[in-house]
Amino acid sequence: MPRPLKVLVTGANGFIGSALCSLLLQRGYAVRRCIRRTSEDSAPPQPATTVAVGELGPETDWATAVEGIDVVVHLAARVHVLAETATDALAEYRRVNVEGTRSLAAASLRGGVKRMVFLSSAKVHGERSVRPFCESDAPHPEDAYAVSKLEAEEGLKAALAPGQTRWTILRPPLVYGPRVRANFLRLLRTVARGVPLPLGLIDNRRSLIYVGNLVDAIEASIQRDAADGNSWLVSDGEDLPTPELVRRLAGALNRPVRLLPVSVRLLRFAGKLTGKSAAVDRLVDSLQVDSKAIRRDLQWTPPYTVDQGLQETARWFRAQELP
Repeated sequence: MPRPLKVLVTGANGFIGSALCSLLLQRGYAVRRCIRRTSEDSAPPQPATTVAVGELGPETDWATAVEGIDVVVHLAARVHVLAETATDALAEYRRVNVEGTRSLAAASLRGGVKRMVFLSSAKVHGERSVRPFCESDAPHPEDAYAVSKLEAEEGLKAALAPGQTRWTILRPPLVYGPRVRANFLRLLRTVARGVPLPLGLIDNRRSLIYVGNLVDAIEASIQRDAADGNSWLVSDGEDLPTPELVRRLAGALNRPVRLLPVSVRLLRFAGKLTGKSAAVDRLVDSLQVDSKAIRRDLQWTPPYTVDQGLQETARWFRAQELP
């Protein structure tokens, strides 16, 4: 009987990382969880082991983390935030996302890792789409986070070019599911309170991916040789207008939905007045991705529908926050 693949997961205590570790353990992998420091750790899934590497950057010592590892899945990153506080945001993103990724790739190559799967972002293609983005579209990152993700992709490929470590890059749009944070959690709370939302006249399309679908796609990338040297966009496959997303969330939460017919022009004007133009743009603009390539090349089908993903997210939310 062959031994199980040994997989290192960086960012293992995060939203996506915790879901991935659980899935890999269920499917028989030997999992090593990589986190920044043990004081941040929650109870690890058994029987995973854990290694702490400190802050991510060009000086991170990855040697112990990658020792004996077959596959590295790199999820850890400085994530996108709307209220940026760093004096030089791009420099901070580059230090963690670009140089940290490059140093991990170099350590993986030295350590004999067979494959590295890197989680990038659909935002490398831009913040809005007039048609679904596909892999052949030229990148057009528009903020520091997206720039750093694209540069991290390029740094990873350059670092691995001299050797035998193969790479795969996945570019998801907005990820949702149990333990979600940031904007999606705020939307959940708003819908759960029954607050009227001025979103009734928005006519856009947004691609999403349920965390259960994303980690399944990552596991498919670990397993299949067709993943070698490919960068893919990945999504649930059903793109929703913002009002429809709100309606489905309300249905999953068993809450009434209140959508007010406010014009998009007025929403954008209000965003400028309040300094929240970026948040408004994400509600009213379209951002679609075409995920047919990964489905074709890996023979991959998302195991969950959007409605199933939203129901699971709502179930978690109700258990955490609703009376």
